[in-house]
Amino acid sequence: MVDLNEKLKALPLASGVYIMLDEFGQVLYVGKAKILRNRVRQYFRSTATQTEKTQLLVAKIADFRYIVTANEIEALVLENNLIKQYKPYYNILLKDDKNYPYIKIKMNEEYPSIEVTRRLKADGSKYFGPYMLGLSASATMDLIHSIFPVRSCCGNIKKGARRECLNYHIGRCCAPCCGKVTPEEYRAIIKKVIAFLNGNDKEARELLTEKMAKAVEREEFELAITYREGLELLDKIVRKQNINLPRDFNLDIFAYATDGLYGVINYTVVRGGKVIGSENTGVNEAGDANDILSGYVMQFYENNPVVADEILFNSEPEFGAEISDYLSSKKGSKVHVFEPKGGARAQLVALAYNNASENLTKTVQKIASREALTKGAVTQLMEMLSLEKPPKRMECYDISNISGTDKVASMVVFVNGEPAKERYRRFRIKTVVGSDDFACMREVLSRRLNEMSGGDLSFSEVPDLIIVDGGKGQLSSAVEILEGSGIAVVGLAKREEEIFRPHESEPVILPRDSLALKLCQRIRDEAHRFAITYHRKLRSERQTRSNLKNIEGVGDKGARALLSYFKKVERIAEASVDEIAEVSGFGKDRAQKVYDYFHSDDTEGTED
Repeated sequence: MVDLNEKLKALPLASGVYIMLDEFGQVLYVGKAKILRNRVRQYFRSTATQTEKTQLLVAKIADFRYIVTANEIEALVLENNLIKQYKPYYNILLKDDKNYPYIKIKMNEEYPSIEVTRRLKADGSKYFGPYMLGLSASATMDLIHSIFPVRSCCGNIKKGARRECLNYHIGRCCAPCCGKVTPEEYRAIIKKVIAFLNGNDKEARELLTEKMAKAVEREEFELAITYREGLELLDKIVRKQNINLPRDFNLDIFAYATDGLYGVINYTVVRGGKVIGSENTGVNEAGDANDILSGYVMQFYENNPVVADEILFNSEPEFGAEISDYLSSKKGSKVHVFEPKGGARAQLVALAYNNASENLTKTVQKIASREALTKGAVTQLMEMLSLEKPPKRMECYDISNISGTDKVASMVVFVNGEPAKERYRRFRIKTVVGSDDFACMREVLSRRLNEMSGGDLSFSEVPDLIIVDGGKGQLSSAVEILEGSGIAVVGLAKREEEIFRPHESEPVILPRDSLALKLCQRIRDEAHRFAITYHRKLRSERQTRSNLKNIEGVGDKGARALLSYFKKVERIAEASVDEIAEVSGFGKDRAQKVYDYFHSDDTEGTED
């Protein structure tokens, strides 16, 4: 039995990270502290000032660990990394796909192209956004092309095109590929696009109004309607606001409202002095507002770029200076992090807080339902299967093949009852001949155990429970590999939804309406979906390679090289001889044969 009082006395007067553990040694919560002794001791003092969620956390703490860091910013970064690694139930945890679309202008091109992207790179491009619910990045892109004659194609311009594209003839492109505009003239147009995206809408409105009037004059009413819709979207982008903001305001605002058990974080975006988006996220984490907001912000900017000049909170951030230093290093320029005390900034924060508060009531029921389906289901499953501890990390495996070809397997991972998609892995079966699912399962689990000591978090963390899709036979194959590993394993048979345990002849029948069974079904169905998707992808690639091999001089290696370079057959078909010749191993002669295959009349309509 751990003597917490003795451990509390030994805590150092240094910055660092603390890790709260339950009776099973599972991580409940990860936190940071400027002074570990003061921060950790707060949890075990009077609970009168603690939120209800924090009280629930403290009741489950059986032990804790801590890591001393050299300074506070190291503690901030380490906390974020450990939360991603352990996925503690009581910490805030954003999904890895929590990123937004941005509009990207590729300034390093002679004639800069514009596109929508979710992946941002330090390549000299300019990014604008994020674009959120209610304001579509693609709709804004369409508006840009309606107003400014910039090209919609991507990649470097290949000059010398024989004729202009359709966009040129309808006024949506100035045809740089045909030499209709110089690089200097084109960049002057791009400069106007940048001004528009930075909030200067006056010229854009004038141009749209003028185009609409000319279209009506020419009795091109459909085109006039398009321009009118553009003006309506422009009104939406520059909608009237109660707060008059300077045009150089680029702010990200995070406000947290809570009822003590559940909470909502509102994220409001201000760009060019205009509020362009607002979104609410329900949270049910322990800790005070400072912990929750700083944890959210650190994870948020891991998936999204730092575009704003200022990050505003609705409470004074304890680690504000450290967050500022961290985000400034990511952005490459100073980012200020603070709680405004007055003026337009404070009004915006109040607006964000009110938005979060109003959304809280709607969110509570949704979060409570999710908790029951996830954490509640995990606890119920432990009890119904007589497991030694709650299966915080569950893995499920499924085999997919057709008549023994393209044999694959999937591994899906659920943490605290929710899918952790970044931990999913796929396997191509290497050693099994023919259609032998049992042997496939033995190979996959052997490979999974062999990777346990590697650096991949998907494999290095030991699962609390493994579920195999199948009955006694599939379970026996799994037990053969897992015996002695200390990992609990069960088989889930599809027909009657029976759960089989090792060395037991009779299955466990879970009630049809139990949360535990629903959790098992969710992870089993997800494993099946993931395996089938991979199997179809491999089969499609094999069939595509087979078709490409019909081209004279292109064997299996050449077909793989073409697909690796172009990704899709359609892109190969659209490529020029010069573009095909850039593929490794392809010269002009070979490239010409590929080009001829897709462009000669006698190939049209044929099937292989």
